[in-house]
Amino acid sequence: MPVIAIAWCSKMPDYEASISLAGGTPWVVDQVTADPEDVIGVANGLLLTGSRGVSPSCYGEASRFSFSAAEAGRDDYDIDLVRRALDADLPVFAICRGIQVLNVSRGGTLVQDISTEVPDSLEHRLTSPPYEPSALAHDIWVEEGSLLATLTQERFTGADSYRVNSRHRQALKAIGAGLLITAAASDDVVEAVEDPARRFCLGVQWHPENFYRTGEFTSLFEGFVQACNQ
Repeated sequence: MPVIAIAWCSKMPDYEASISLAGGTPWVVDQVTADPEDVIGVANGLLLTGSRGVSPSCYGEASRFSFSAAEAGRDDYDIDLVRRALDADLPVFAICRGIQVLNVSRGGTLVQDISTEVPDSLEHRLTSPPYEPSALAHDIWVEEGSLLATLTQERFTGADSYRVNSRHRQALKAIGAGLLITAAASDDVVEAVEDPARRFCLGVQWHPENFYRTGEFTSLFEGFVQACNQ
């Protein structure tokens, strides 16, 4: 089974279960115990996880709003990891904060606060019960023919849309080099990007790992692990 390096976060079980059920061997790595060069030398793929915000200093901006910073050193570590993974052409799957790290690693920038910076924005988090992690929040529209569309074709409820869970304050702004937008919400907040020049490089803004018990987005992890196995 391919070894999947998973960037540590405070809520690991759903990520580990999603990788295991898809046929991969999860390996949790962090900035304290695992050197990025060693990780890329061993792993068959990289999964970037969710968590707190990416510091604006990582993309050359000052902080304009208060936000919950990630653990000390994690921004630099995750950015280093994904750059090394892409240089080695390892498959990369980036989730929530992970898609933001991926974008910044390619020279992109972020919306620091959706509610302030995006006109007529949706709520990109649940504001009323139930608050379960897998509760669906809003629709996204997916680019026809994209990797994301291919992997999630059974999820479509309309011609090109389906519902996702959501809980994020930051979002992609200027898109990093080589990345293409392949899904967005109705307020134009980016919900997915991918790099078609890579054998697998996909980022999503929602949390597909929260559905491992019910299987709605299992195909994303299966496609990722399959690419890691090649």
